[in-house]
Amino acid sequence: MLKPAEFANVFAARRVLRGSQFALHYRDSDLPVARLGLVIPKKQAHTAVLRNAIKRQAREIFRLRLASLPARDVVLRLTRLVETQDKPAWRTEITQLLERLVQT
Repeated sequence: MLKPAEFANVFAARRVLRGSQFALHYRDSDLPVARLGLVIPKKQAHTAVLRNAIKRQAREIFRLRLASLPARDVVLRLTRLVETQDKPAWRTEITQLLERLVQT
C-alpha cells in the first residue's frame, strides 16, 4: 500500500492486534491477496538505518507468509522506542502478529 487514503481506511476500520513493540492494523480487502503498509516513525526509531532495517525485516516476513495470509490490507506500525538493532526480536514479534492475523 502506498496511498495515504489506503492507510486511512485501514486505521478507520479500528481492528488491531498489539504486540510489545508493534501494532498490526488490518481490514478486509476486495483484492485477492494481502497488502502490506509500514509506519515506522522517526520518533520511535531515530536513525534511517534503524527504520530501514525494521522495514526490510517486515517486508521479508510478509513475503514469506503471503500465501497463508487472508485477503486483507495490513499496516504494521512501530509503537515503542527502538534504539538498537534486535532483528531476532522484531522477526519473532512480527511473525506472531501475522499468525494471529490468520486466526482472526
